[in-house]
Amino acid sequence: MIVERDGAVAVLTIDRPKRRNALDTEAKKSLRTALESVAAAPDVRAVVLTGAGGSFCSGQDLAEHAALLKADPAHATDTVEADYAPIVKALASMPKPVIAAVQGTCVGAGLALALACDLRVFADDAHLATAFTAIGFTCDTGLSLTLPGSVGESRAKELLLLGEPFTPAQAVTWGIAGQVVPGPEVQERARALAAKLAAGPTRAYAETKHLLSTAPLSTVLHHEAQAQARLALTADHAEAVTAFVSKSKPDFRGN
Repeated sequence: MIVERDGAVAVLTIDRPKRRNALDTEAKKSLRTALESVAAAPDVRAVVLTGAGGSFCSGQDLAEHAALLKADPAHATDTVEADYAPIVKALASMPKPVIAAVQGTCVGAGLALALACDLRVFADDAHLATAFTAIGFTCDTGLSLTLPGSVGESRAKELLLLGEPFTPAQAVTWGIAGQVVPGPEVQERARALAAKLAAGPTRAYAETKHLLSTAPLSTVLHHEAQAQARLALTADHAEAVTAFVSKSKPDFRGN
């Protein structure tokens, strides 16, 4: 994790570019620590979350997950409640605005992180998808709350069940608020937006975020973790993870 300061703006960069910023244990711990640190820093008034090497985040590192699944499937998804839930809570409770600067791959938990931020700046060629059902999983990282809250229940079901990729232009049309700009402008635009907010009434922003966060996020995160734990024990999930690692097509049988 790279943490930079640009005046009153903190820029947090997930730094695993060779894995399209897939989140392994170290990356998740580092992201949580960074979020908690900037939340507590009185001289940080806005935050940008982004990824290194032209991608935002490709979600969970499935190579690491495959090893955990092989070693102890009953506990392979402990990370959902132990790591992803605290990260989402840190974003939701951050007493200052958070802007996601989204380029390249933004799928699975990566998409959930982008939606957990307050505002988003999308590269026009960013690749977005829910991706969970492709590996025999359901959504986590708060996506079961934030996605239908943005696009409505019917569209959310379509995106989650079919798992097909969609464009930033479609995302904005469907209700996922954000600016869509040419790829080379994403970082500059996100930082400019963060600087504008950092110069504003940040105490008022914090109160606004608190008032809007009336949904039972903790309950949703707990239910997501329970669902993933059940699915981790299914044959379909094991088949899908093995297929992903070997770059083959999974054979789903509904068990």
